Amino acid sequence: MAQDVTRPSLSDALTERVLELIRAGGLRPGDRLPSARELSERFAVTTPTLREALRRLEATGAVQMRHGSGIYVGADLERVVIPNPNFRRLQADQMLQLLDARLLIEPPLAAMTARRADPADLDRLGTALDQAGRHLEGEDAELDTANRTFHRAAARASGNAVLGEVIDSLLSVHASEQREILRIFDDRARDHDEHRAILAAMKAGDAERAEELMRAHLLDVKSVIESRLT
Repeated sequence: MAQDVTRPSLSDALTERVLELIRAGGLRPGDRLPSARELSERFAVTTPTLREALRRLEATGAVQMRHGSGIYVGADLERVVIPNPNFRRLQADQMLQLLDARLLIEPPLAAMTARRADPADLDRLGTALDQAGRHLEGEDAELDTANRTFHRAAARASGNAVLGEVIDSLLSVHASEQREILRIFDDRARDHDEHRAILAAMKAGDAERAEELMRAHLLDVKSVIESRLT
C-alpha cells in the first residue's frame, strides 16, 4: 500500500522515509535499494521529487546512485560528522587554527590507539607510512595523500568513531591547506621520521609516549608554519 507523504517539508520527509526504509530493513553499506520508480510509488510522489530527495542523501554519503545500476546504501550512512566540500580556502591564521584543532584532538587519540593496539589497525598505519616513504622524493600530492591516510587511520584506530570522523573531515575538507602545510614545512624526512616514531610507540602499547610524540610532531609543524607565515 502506498505511503502518502505530504507537504510541507516534502523533501525532508522523503529523506527520512528512505532512511527509515534502510534501517528497518537492516540494510548495510553496499546493499541495493528499490528503484526510484518503486520508491516513488511506495511514497506516493513523482519520480523527480523522489530523485531530489535521493540527491540530498547522496550528498551526505547516505546513498549512492550508480548510473545504469541502481541505488545503493552509501558508506557514510551512519556518519556523524559531515564535511562541507564547499568551504572556502583557509587564510594563514585559519591554517594555524586548523593545526591548533588537530593538536587538541590527535594526541589523545594517539594514546587511545596505543592502548588498543589492534594488529590490523597497526598494519594499516604501517602500510600508509610505507607508501609515504616511497614518495619522499616525489610529488607533494602523493606524499600528502599518504600522510593524511596515516593521520586518518591513527584517529580511526583509537576506537572513538566520532573524533575519528572529526579528523577525517578536517583533513578531507582542508586537503589543499594540508598540501600547503607540507610545502611550507619542507622537511619530508623529519616529518616521516616523526610519523615512524609515533607508530613505534603505538606498536609498543606506550600510550604516554604516543601522545607525547604526536603532540611534539604537530607542534613542530605548527612552529615552522607560524614562523614562515608571520
